[in-house]
Parts: sequence; C-alpha cells; structure tokens
Amino acid sequence: MAESSKKHIGIIPQIAILFLVGTLLIGVLTYFSQRAFSDANIRMQTETRTGEIVEEISSAVKEYPSYRWLLRYWYEHADKLDIEYDVDFSSGTKTEAKSREFEKRNPDLQIRYVTAEELMALPEEDQKLYSEIVYSWLITRINQIKKAYNIDYLFCVLTNPPYDHQFFLFSAGDGKSKRGKNYEEVYVLGTESDVNASQQAAMEDAVKQSMHLADAGGYVDYYGLLDEVDGHQILIGLTYSLSVLTNDIDMYTNRQTLFTVFYLIALAGILLGMIWQMVLRPLKKVQESIRNYKRTKNSALVKENLADVRAGNEIGILAKDVVSMTKEMDDYLHEIETITSEKERISTEMSLAARIQSHTLPSQFPPFPERKEFDIYASMDPAKEVGGDFYDFYLIDDDHVGFLIADVSGKGVPAALFMMISMLLIHTGATNSLSPAEVLANVNEKICDHNPEEMFVTVWMGILEISTGKLTAANAGHEYPFIKHANGQYEMLKDKHGFVIGGMEGVKYHDYEIQLEAGSKIFVYTDGLPEATNSESQLFGTDRICEVLNKEPDASIKKTLDNMNEAVDEFVKEEEQFDDLTMLCFIYHGTEE
Repeated sequence: MAESSKKHIGIIPQIAILFLVGTLLIGVLTYFSQRAFSDANIRMQTETRTGEIVEEISSAVKEYPSYRWLLRYWYEHADKLDIEYDVDFSSGTKTEAKSREFEKRNPDLQIRYVTAEELMALPEEDQKLYSEIVYSWLITRINQIKKAYNIDYLFCVLTNPPYDHQFFLFSAGDGKSKRGKNYEEVYVLGTESDVNASQQAAMEDAVKQSMHLADAGGYVDYYGLLDEVDGHQILIGLTYSLSVLTNDIDMYTNRQTLFTVFYLIALAGILLGMIWQMVLRPLKKVQESIRNYKRTKNSALVKENLADVRAGNEIGILAKDVVSMTKEMDDYLHEIETITSEKERISTEMSLAARIQSHTLPSQFPPFPERKEFDIYASMDPAKEVGGDFYDFYLIDDDHVGFLIADVSGKGVPAALFMMISMLLIHTGATNSLSPAEVLANVNEKICDHNPEEMFVTVWMGILEISTGKLTAANAGHEYPFIKHANGQYEMLKDKHGFVIGGMEGVKYHDYEIQLEAGSKIFVYTDGLPEATNSESQLFGTDRICEVLNKEPDASIKKTLDNMNEAVDEFVKEEEQFDDLTMLCFIYHGTEE
C-alpha cells in the first residue's frame, strides 16, 4: 500500500522536459554557431568582393594600351592639365570637343587604341590633349564603378617607400560631393597628402602581396597593386562600410535561431504524440494485462486484452511474450510459433544492429560543406548484415583534417563490436595527436591489453595540414593506397607497412609524408576490393583497381567510387560477396591563395 500511494511522474512529462531542455540548448548552440559562421564569412566575402572590384578598376585603366605612359604623364604634368571631372556625356561636353579636335589633328589614330610609341611621336600639345580626354573618360568609368558597388571611397595613388606620402592620380565621385584638395573633398589630380602609420603598413603589404585587406572599426580598407612606373608604386584604394552587411547577418542569425527553436518545438509536439500512440499507450495496456493476470490468473483474458497491441517494435514482442508466459499448456504448434517469433526477433535485432552500425559511420556528404579546400566521399558494403570494415574522418582543428580506413579480422557481430571499439579508440586518439603513427601505436597498446579473442585490425590513416597540402600518413598492415597528383594518373603508393593493430604489444609505426597539390586525390580501400572473386575464382586485383581509376582519373570522388562499384559488380556478376567492401576517396582542392 505504501508503494502504491507514492506519486509518480509520468513518462510524457519527463520526455517533455527533456525536449524543452534540448530545444533551449540547441537554440543557444544554433545562435552562437550561426553567428560564428556568419562572422567568419564576412572577411571571405569582403576579400572576394574587393578583389573583383580592383580587377574591374585595373581593367578599366589597362584597357588603354598606353596606360603606363598616361600614369606617368598625369603624375608629371598634374598642375598643367585641364581636366573635366564627373562628366555627363548625355549632353555636349568639353571632353567631346577635345576628342573631335584630337581626331581632326590625328585622323590615323583611334583614341582608345593609341600606343605609347605613337603618343611619344606626337607634339606636346597633342599629348596633353590626349591625356586630358582619357582622364575624363576614365574618371567617368571609375565613378560608375563606385556607384555600382556602393563604395564609400575609391581612389588611385602613387607612392614610394616608406609610404609616408601619397600623390592622388584619381578619386571617384558621385556628382554631388565637392571636388578639391581639402579634407573630406573628392580629391582632384595632383592632390598630395601624408599617410598615417596604419595606412603605411597597409600600403607596404599591398606592394609585397599585390593586395591588402584590413579592418578599421566599422570600415574595411583595401589596397591593391595596380602597377609600377619608373620605380613608383601605383595603388588602388577602396574604403566601404560593413554596417549594412553586419546588420543583415544579425537579422539572419536571429531569424534562423527563432525558426530553429520553433521547428524543434513543433517537432517535439509531434514526437510526443507519436511516442504516446506508438509506445506508451500499448505499453500501458501491457502493464494493465499483467496486473489483471496477477489478480485473475486468466490467460485467455490476457490474450484478448493484448490482441490489438500490434506495435512493430519491442513493445509488440513484449506483448507476445506476456501472452506466452500466461499460457499454462504449450503444445507442439505453440513451440513452432515461439521458435518463429524468436527468429523474427533475432532478425529484427540484427537489422537494428546493421542500422546502428551504418549510422555509426559518417554518411552525410559532403561532410564539411563550409570547407572548400578538400572533399571526402566513402562507402561501406558489408558482406553480412553487420561487418568489420569502417572508415572515418574529422576536423582535428581548423588546419588539420584526419581520415582513415580500416578492416577488422573476421565478420559478423564480433567483428562489428571490435570495429566500433577500434573506431572509437582511433577517433579519440586523433584528437590528441597530429601523428598517425603515434595514434596507431597508442590504440595498439590499448587493444592488446584487452583482446582475449586475439582479433586484430588493419588501418591506413592520414592527417592533412590543409594550409600547406602536407599529408602525414601511417599504415598498420593495410592495403596500399592509390594517389593521383594534379593532371596525372593514379599510381599505387607502396608505403612502409607496420604490423596489424592488436597483433603484438610494443609495435612502433612510422609516419611518411606526401605533398598534395590542388587536384591531388587519395583512394584507399579494404581487401574486399582486390579480393573480390568471380565464378572462375579470379581475383579483382590491384591492377584492375588502377585500370578502373585511370579510365576517368578526373572524375568526382563520388563518381570514382560509383565506377569502382560498377566494375566490381560486372566482374563478380552473380557470385556471392564474401568480404566487406569499403572505399574512401579524398581530394585536395588547395587553399584560395
């Protein structure tokens, strides 16, 4: 009586609390992760955008064959030129009159295609006229670029080390701002100004690296190297505000977080209803039938009460077991039904084990969509419902990605259990070391300490330094990898093998390095691939692997694995698969720089 009088909290309220806590945690994580991702994208988007703008400005200048002569002439004769700024060419202008005058004097020359040699052969008066015409055309184009990209300041300066002084060749205007040589005016040709320390450093970096991007509070300053004329560096400068972009990112982050929380709450409600209907309701009926049987000892009534409990999961099996336990007499038919039910249960559990194993392996591709420097694709086809092969990959830190493939001795459930232990140990070890050999050695010691069945696993493991393309790898008795460098063919890399993991204590493994370049690929696999056998007892072999890879060496990594699967199916035809078949292909795209 004392036990029955105790108050119990129902499962639904408990699950609801868990859903609520989980929703709040996911909402917080979503906000901060989305915010961090958005902030990281600001610089990348800004670099891409500013680089494209500088390229467009550079093209506008360099479309004139004599642009170096013009830059030099503008610099040397800035105070003598009659420049028409911010021209509206929809009506008659002084520049158009100058163009007609120049063409009249030099009918054999086309203004846009005059070379420096042709200009130097002209009288000084015509040279001056030409430089004024092109300057007005160019400043009009630069003004259009400024307006199109909503840039706060756009200018071109001439400078020299130590970059403490700059000479303005041109500045873009919007037609409203006043032009002149005073601060906050749109500078005219020949304006000179001193440069502060931060701008000096930015200019120096732009000269060394062809470009420089620097944050300046709510603005971004960008310098790009246009050219070098007579020892002078010509730099293009951009300055524009990030406030609009930042506000958009804040709004997007908040909206995504709210949507995520709303969807999770809605999903929680649906799942709670499904849990009640599919799990708790039939489970409650089973509980009531057990209590009735304890009171009445009427197995027929128990069977009748549980007849409509048809949940296709463990609850349905539980209901059947309850009915079976209440029967006082079992005949031969009942034994057959019990055996059949047991086989179905084992099959269900094996299917569940297979699903658990498949979900253990990474299955979302591309796995790191935000990382453009590399990509990975892998597949695992077990010979039985569960297998011993596995692959894995993970970002160790922002500049290192690890990936591996492994093959456990044996098949079936023991191999699957050993596989999950090995996979967990390697994954854990990889987070503490950038040396594959060290990881494999530590895992070997741990497995050897607790390995009464004397099982072992072969492993090939690589860790890539993303920024340099340097791949450090180690091999513990696994198949040789295939490597393809950019614009080349796949070749088998006969690397140095260490002993299998779990075979002997105290084994030392050795790292080796491969320098990858943009376009390099690594193809690794388990022995189920070369040992696939056809009806004539022939092995697929490594020569066929190389041949299939090199039929389409530049295929995508997914297509590479699809091609290999098709080739194996064509080779073995109707023969039964006797070993797990696992493959992984990795491609290095290189960094943006």
